Amino acid sequence: AAYGVDPAPTGAANAILATNIVLTPMEGQDVSRELELPWLAAQATIPAGLHVRLQFRVELVPSGAAGTAPAWGPLLRACAVAETVTPATSVVYNPVSDGHESVTIHFWIGGTRYVARGSRGTAVLRFTAQGIPYLEFDFRGLFALPTEEARPTPVLTAFLKPDLVTSAKTPTFEIGAQSFVMRSFALDLGNAVETRFLVGSETVLITDKTEGATAQVEAVPLSTFDPFTAALDQSLLAVELVHGTVAGRIATLNLPTAQLQRPAGLENAQDVLEWPLRFV
Repeated sequence: AAYGVDPAPTGAANAILATNIVLTPMEGQDVSRELELPWLAAQATIPAGLHVRLQFRVELVPSGAAGTAPAWGPLLRACAVAETVTPATSVVYNPVSDGHESVTIHFWIGGTRYVARGSRGTAVLRFTAQGIPYLEFDFRGLFALPTEEARPTPVLTAFLKPDLVTSAKTPTFEIGAQSFVMRSFALDLGNAVETRFLVGSETVLITDKTEGATAQVEAVPLSTFDPFTAALDQSLLAVELVHGTVAGRIATLNLPTAQLQRPAGLENAQDVLEWPLRFV
């Protein structure tokens, strides 16, 4: 409710099931005192611009009930994304340019608790054939000294088992209304996350976005789809990916105005020609 104020998340209400966690607990700079000394010696320094960086990924699985926000929803909201809930129907996430929310993250290693207040970040949504779809997060938050605290008991029942990215479970992948055989797809929110530490205000801000997407697809005849002409014409194409087939477990990714960039090369995968495509 108030930026940088710890709302005391709990294991029962706010636990996150994550993997590939990387914690950098004391990011910042070391300001040299630049003393003139009468002997040869290293300079004393003062730590400055202190903040916490936490990177991890979460399985991209909806809540299981249409119109109920997934357990990872607060994380996406802290990446300059708004959440709109229509009860019993859908939960929609879309990027926003202002009114950015933030989260406080508590992270335990053994009995040591690390706290990152006022955290904001960026994310990559990654889909790879025969793999688990993931949300890959990179957060930065205000630094607080780690402390020894009683460990909470996390309740992780809101995190459902994922479906692999397969033909059966990912029924739709289209570029410009043309279906493609897809090997991989990734959407990078491209948030510029800045630590802004001034007198009277210390914040983590999202100051810009450079959203981009990549896809590797099986090549088709140019008469079916011509990526070279589309890039030359600066074409805006709708990209749609649907993962899941059961109500409450369907995640639909919609990019209505994706500009196809010039193809950077070709790929030979299992002796089949594939196109690596880039979008902004």
